[in-house]
Amino acid sequence: MADRPSFVVNGEVARLIPVVADTSKEQRAASILLAALRGVYEFRQSMLGSLGVRVGKRAELEAWTEVKLRDDGKRTPAKHKRDRPDGLISLHTGKKQWLALVEAKVGNAEVDEDQLKEYLAQAKEHKVDAVITVTNQFVAMPSHHPVKVPKNLTKGVELYHWSWMYVLTQATLLLEEGEVDSEDQEFLLSEVVRYFGHDSSGVTRFDSMNREWKEVVGKVKSGANLSKSAEDVENTVSSWHQEQRDLCLVMSRRLSRPVKLRLARAHRTDPLKRLKDDAEFLAKEHKLSCELEIPHAAAPLLVTADLDRRTITCSMRLIAPQDKKSTKARVNWLARQLKGVATDGMFVKAVRNGRAEDTQLGLAEVLQDPACLESANTNSVATAFEVFYMLDLAGKFAGSKVFIEQLEQAVPHFYEQVGQKLRPWVAPPPRISRRDPADAKQSDSEMAAEQSEEVDEE
Repeated sequence: MADRPSFVVNGEVARLIPVVADTSKEQRAASILLAALRGVYEFRQSMLGSLGVRVGKRAELEAWTEVKLRDDGKRTPAKHKRDRPDGLISLHTGKKQWLALVEAKVGNAEVDEDQLKEYLAQAKEHKVDAVITVTNQFVAMPSHHPVKVPKNLTKGVELYHWSWMYVLTQATLLLEEGEVDSEDQEFLLSEVVRYFGHDSSGVTRFDSMNREWKEVVGKVKSGANLSKSAEDVENTVSSWHQEQRDLCLVMSRRLSRPVKLRLARAHRTDPLKRLKDDAEFLAKEHKLSCELEIPHAAAPLLVTADLDRRTITCSMRLIAPQDKKSTKARVNWLARQLKGVATDGMFVKAVRNGRAEDTQLGLAEVLQDPACLESANTNSVATAFEVFYMLDLAGKFAGSKVFIEQLEQAVPHFYEQVGQKLRPWVAPPPRISRRDPADAKQSDSEMAAEQSEEVDEE
């Protein structure tokens, strides 16, 4: 075990079975997490890799809990004892050392802005590379943070965030995919998963929209305008962003594959812009939406919550096969993929180019008669198909908990019934001609020459 860094006055080695008071859930959770990072190579590789930190086989990771850092008198003395981080990570890669302070909260507890500012100041003072918070709050990416702090505070110090459910999901995926080479380390990680998966650990999933959700839905229903900069709109979008991440984790666990959010480049690098853009979309369109990227799926899975209609829609869009001449033949190609699915609430839209009319019917009708999506108003064939599941919640839509429950049932249901069965159209490989084109040219020229000779003879 390496010595603690010189600026650490006090701290205990992170233990998998910490000896702490029964009421100290945060200390216990932090110690178990850090011990798992110490003990399981693939786990620390996965978790630190999500921060852009490369962990090689020879890299050594050490961790301490309840660390107290030396105060060089450069900062304003803290008014509370909360300036003691829950942990410290030290990663040695050759001659380089990467350090991170860790602050963990469980249950409904959150890291507040003042506390985070104090940790960032401590990190900067002692040349610590990063501050990592771990709570039950969800973010789209570890580089996004649920607490907004001035940019000058993160100059020279990286700020990251993991949700406990993200930690649990990453560990679960490693175990289910058989990624942990050592049987002993696999056992250790399985025990960690067992602990964090238990209610007593304080780890919770996102299960309710914000307290203003019902009010925002009511405003839309009554025809009142939504302001993109209003607090209730921004809080609704912030809750939606947390639910997007939870949806990814739910689907990741169900599929044993990592499911990610599909974000625009500008939104990946700037969470504030993402919040503002989505708030504007909600204010104008009265909709919340996101796209999930599922490994090897035929298309991204689009999820839309429509506050006007009070519906949840899950959809995937496929390019229609270009080697089929008619809409009916193209629909047949799609229908063959969807035989035997549960058709309740399922629909198919045939999309056409330009101003040509789109046609839409229930999946049951499409499976019974592929010609039903033909249009009497245009000769244009369908160029794409949208297969979607619509769930009408009516009055239940405004329930902050019911909305989340129904959403997290609808997405796996649609993917199980439709998404996992869809295959994208792939152009068929070219076929070899029975006659060599060069031979055909030769025959044509010989025939033309013969015809010319006959004319001359006449």
